[in-house]
Amino acid sequence: MRILLFGYGRMGKAIEKIAKERGNEVSHIISLDNRSDLEQITKEDTDVVIEFTQPESGFDNIMDCLKKGIPVVSGTTGWLDKLDQVHQAALDNNTAFFYASNFSVGVNLFFALNEQLAKLMNNFGDYNIDMEEIHHIHKLDAPSGTAITLAEGVYDNVDRKSAWSLEKEEQNTDIAIKAVREGEVPGTHLVNYRSEIDTIEIKHTAHNRQGFALGAVLAAEFLNGRQGIFGMNDLLKIK
Repeated sequence: MRILLFGYGRMGKAIEKIAKERGNEVSHIISLDNRSDLEQITKEDTDVVIEFTQPESGFDNIMDCLKKGIPVVSGTTGWLDKLDQVHQAALDNNTAFFYASNFSVGVNLFFALNEQLAKLMNNFGDYNIDMEEIHHIHKLDAPSGTAITLAEGVYDNVDRKSAWSLEKEEQNTDIAIKAVREGEVPGTHLVNYRSEIDTIEIKHTAHNRQGFALGAVLAAEFLNGRQGIFGMNDLLKIK
């Protein structure tokens, strides 16, 4: 399979290594320095794009590839207010789009656990809910896309919560998310249910970026030859 890598930072290099180990070809690498090279790339020479860039450029990168009819796997966060436009572009161009806020198999199992715990806690109003996410100092967006997905998993299943807020609870219906940036932390996420009596906490800690990179390559392999909109639940058959 011929993969175009969009973004060649830490994650891009990790994806390249795993993709090659799994027998795939990295046919193109696009970064800020050679963004114009994308104009020459077509679906005849590229099977799938893996896009890990920055919030300010992610949407345009994805749309440019989808308009060429090339399937895209994206892990870039911070642009999701335009997700409906991306989905429509994939459908209009008879191609495929795969998005995940986190490609780690373990994190996606954590998502499922988070939703199940939220369902159990729905009837226990004495517990307030807050979250914390910790990432490396190079991460620009806050809270993380993973934290937002976790918050959605809670308020979709807990009637007393309906939104998230950064750092502090603006309203009783909010889930406050504390975002910490320190060192080279790959990613840690905590969901806390606190009452006057006790605290129930679930936590996921990433030890390195390999899980994210492997998940992105697995997603690309899954997407090859498909049309439509997909995510990690489709890949892992969680639901």
